Amino acid sequence: MNLRVIAIDDEPLALQLIKGYIQKTPFLELVNTFDNPLDAMEFLAHEQVDLLFLDIHMPDLSGTEFTRTLTSPPKIIFTTAYEKYALEGFKLNAVDYLLKPFSYEEFLKAAIKAQNMFNLEHQAHTQIEANNEYLFIKSEYKIRRINFDNILYIEGLKDYIKVHAQNEAKPILSLNSLKALDAKLPEDRFMRVHRSYIVNLAKIETIERNRIVFGKVYIPVGDQYKEKFQEFLDKNFL
Repeated sequence: MNLRVIAIDDEPLALQLIKGYIQKTPFLELVNTFDNPLDAMEFLAHEQVDLLFLDIHMPDLSGTEFTRTLTSPPKIIFTTAYEKYALEGFKLNAVDYLLKPFSYEEFLKAAIKAQNMFNLEHQAHTQIEANNEYLFIKSEYKIRRINFDNILYIEGLKDYIKVHAQNEAKPILSLNSLKALDAKLPEDRFMRVHRSYIVNLAKIETIERNRIVFGKVYIPVGDQYKEKFQEFLDKNFL
């Protein structure tokens, strides 16, 4: 599957280099280039784009500021001459970042990562709909497959979620919202019991004083979720 690509860079030579790299890569389809993000913003409002090569350091509007203006951004590979921006790119859920000057080999490696991620997500959506047994979550520049049976509970933070799973030394951290994840989980297996928690109903072993106990963790059942949780208990109570 080819990826529809645009590139944004205010430096003509850098933009020409990226354009050439895109055109020589078989699975990338160059649909446009821009020397400023404002023109690209209008284009993205009307055109479907899979991948964006985006310079970070630009006048008027930086690449990171531009990314925050997009409601449904494509996958993004940042290009920058400043390594210090790598962390900020991670926070914005970028696929990768390329440190200028970069070779075609480095470019291709990042592009393949984007292609693999795109294909994997497409496959994941199809398979989840078919068997409803697992989901894929992006975490630390990787896409992790998580089987529903392995999930104990999911914790929502401000801009992140923590998936607490069996056989995992630490929670799986992902830039996502609890609301978005809740919509993808099967209702008969998972329940939101608090504004900050979703639990795997099959993994509940102990309930103490209106709190669900997972080891040393006590998850409270919020007032607005008590009725639904009580219905679950009533159906399974002897």
